[in-house]
Amino acid sequence: MDFVLSMPRGATVIYPKDSAAIISVADIFPGARVLEAGAGSGALSCSLLRAIGPNGRLFSFERREDFAEIAAANVLKFFGETQSTWSLTTGDLVESLPESEAAAGVDREVLDMLAPWECIDAVASVLIPGGVLVVYVATTTQMSTVVEALREHGEFTEPVTTETLVRSWHVEGLAVRPDHRMIGHTGFLVQTRRMAPGIAAPPRRRRPAKG
Repeated sequence: MDFVLSMPRGATVIYPKDSAAIISVADIFPGARVLEAGAGSGALSCSLLRAIGPNGRLFSFERREDFAEIAAANVLKFFGETQSTWSLTTGDLVESLPESEAAAGVDREVLDMLAPWECIDAVASVLIPGGVLVVYVATTTQMSTVVEALREHGEFTEPVTTETLVRSWHVEGLAVRPDHRMIGHTGFLVQTRRMAPGIAAPPRRRRPAKG
């Protein structure tokens, strides 16, 4: 956590409260093959590499070369050595994915980009049936657009959207109260699973109209 908060950065980092939630809701497990786009400053890459362990593979994509250089330097500094389980590709995800190792299939996917809805077809093509896709977005407009894109695609379960809020507490003997400040909104997590070929998306649950 201390490293992430003080690390050199180009792109805004995903903070520890959100990276921890991503590891959980995406069910990142030791040995998993994970696709990450974009890499940004490498904060989430560090967390993902820890979670997949020595037998997993992390395929990170970053469109901007300057951000990719920062991410590579931060990952090297964090672990103290190069990671054989990590590949970092500089370039557009849709264009680069077919020629990458990730094209052979991945178990989990995490997207942190400005327009993730433009990549749904591409990432769906390499995600195994039952695999989890998590999309991190900062605004409600982005969140709404990506949810509708996933629904329209038709091969994902109904997306679930959450955000993580963290509030610390003041404790002095029996004087216990929540602190006046908290870590509020930083982003939304949209989570869904890839369905097997030929399986229709479950019907959406809607609230009955009043009256």
